[in-house]
Amino acid sequence: MTKKILVAPLNWGLGHATRCIPIINSLLEHNFEPLIASDGEALLLLQKTFPNLKSFELPSYPIDYPKNGGFLIGHLLLNYKKFKATYKAEQLAIDRLVKQEHLYGIISDNRFGCFHKKVKTVYITHQVRVLAGILTYFTSKIHQNIIKKYDACWVPDDEKNTYAGKLSKSTSVKVKYIGILSRFITQQSAVNYDYLLLLSGPEPQRSQLEKILLKAFKNTDKRVLLVQGKVDAVQKEFDKDGLKIVNFMLQVALQKTIAQSAIVIARSGYSTVMDLAVMHKKAFFIPTPGQTEQVYLANFLAQNKIAPFAKQTQFKMEDLKKVEYFNGFIEAIPQKDRLAKALKFFK
Repeated sequence: MTKKILVAPLNWGLGHATRCIPIINSLLEHNFEPLIASDGEALLLLQKTFPNLKSFELPSYPIDYPKNGGFLIGHLLLNYKKFKATYKAEQLAIDRLVKQEHLYGIISDNRFGCFHKKVKTVYITHQVRVLAGILTYFTSKIHQNIIKKYDACWVPDDEKNTYAGKLSKSTSVKVKYIGILSRFITQQSAVNYDYLLLLSGPEPQRSQLEKILLKAFKNTDKRVLLVQGKVDAVQKEFDKDGLKIVNFMLQVALQKTIAQSAIVIARSGYSTVMDLAVMHKKAFFIPTPGQTEQVYLANFLAQNKIAPFAKQTQFKMEDLKKVEYFNGFIEAIPQKDRLAKALKFFK
């Protein structure tokens, strides 16, 4: 009998879902039967990518950003009761799916309640340490206690912590480094766009950055494509103030577009970092205000001469000239063999 493995990414932007795409593909290659579970745009993206796989909707965690870009961790802690209620609802949903679908295992990408005592469970995260200023010890301890509820923790980085830095270093929980996870493969192409503006993440910060970039590039003489990162039922393309805009792109089209772009301007979310690493791109990052993880990653990548960055409120077109003094993503960590070895956990 084919072993059923439920893949359940968190719906916080699209990054958790996109980095589950290579996992699902690897499960299919190794004769498992993957099932999909999430909510919102993350679920919709995976349904569009894998239309023939069974999918299920899970409860939505109350995740949003402060409108003023304030301290995200504090904002989330204020929603603790809602998180706890969602966690309990998620546990009930998982218990039902284990019985209904006769699951053999579960792979959870940062969904807290997707574990079950009767099946093998894996938790995927690059944030073994959750940075929160003076609260870092406590936020990290809370996350590590969640990780310990699972049978294994897979970290999409290498033992040198090449791209996640101290976020992926662990002394408190046992982890398995599986290399970076990207839905893309390295692709060379002639340059069609000077800049690709690649938006992602929850509202309202996604829309705020879009407004800033539209204003900055208005009537530019550069070749620019803006991908809004809004997964809708139908893909839409249109022009505005000299920019070509598309609401979203799926894997093949987006990989081709990134390959055709000289410089990618994006959030410094870790899934985006992994995608650009695989594609060996030059990049400029604008971390989400208040999200300490993205701020740290932007600084870490700048210190390692990979890519420059600017704060959202301080971004200027002149900042983009800094890119030529950075190396870009030169070398990516091999992923396929390490992922295949990791899946032996379910044998």
